[in-house]
Amino acid sequence: MKIVGVCGSPRKGNSEWMLSKLCEELSRGGVKVEMLLLRKMDVQMCRGCLSCEKGGKKRKGDCVIKDDMAGVYPRLLAADAIVLATPGYMEMLSGLLKNFLDRTCAVWPRLEEKRIAGLAVAEEGIGQTIQNLKGYAKLCKMRWMGSVSVLAKNPTDASRVPGLERRLKRLAQKIIG
Repeated sequence: MKIVGVCGSPRKGNSEWMLSKLCEELSRGGVKVEMLLLRKMDVQMCRGCLSCEKGGKKRKGDCVIKDDMAGVYPRLLAADAIVLATPGYMEMLSGLLKNFLDRTCAVWPRLEEKRIAGLAVAEEGIGQTIQNLKGYAKLCKMRWMGSVSVLAKNPTDASRVPGLERRLKRLAQKIIG
């Protein structure tokens, strides 16, 4: 089994920590895991040109924008599952992750039936963050495996939340399951 974890945080903090812990657990289960840190990648904004839609549901996964997404598309297509991690900004997902999801337009019809899960962390309220991720999963006709969310502010706060690692372990088991 192959899983791609995507972290949509602009800093090394709680979202990345949660995704790392989940990926460690998945690896212990014999899964090949790759983690993408959007903060370290060049992922430009979608221009809405619709060029990527050529071919309909069988589209190739080509985008006129030449950035790191060209190398991401084959990884997403080869994955059995995708895990999206994001801080909750204004009770929604981060701009980095939203931009990434927009750019998956080049392949989203081919993500159908893949497993997907979400991780979210926010200072005061998760709001619609998990619903945003579920909405993406529904649009792509992916199989929602669950989520873990937590309230934490400073970059290491999540690591001290009682029971969080146990919740991440349970989610890993659902994803593999």
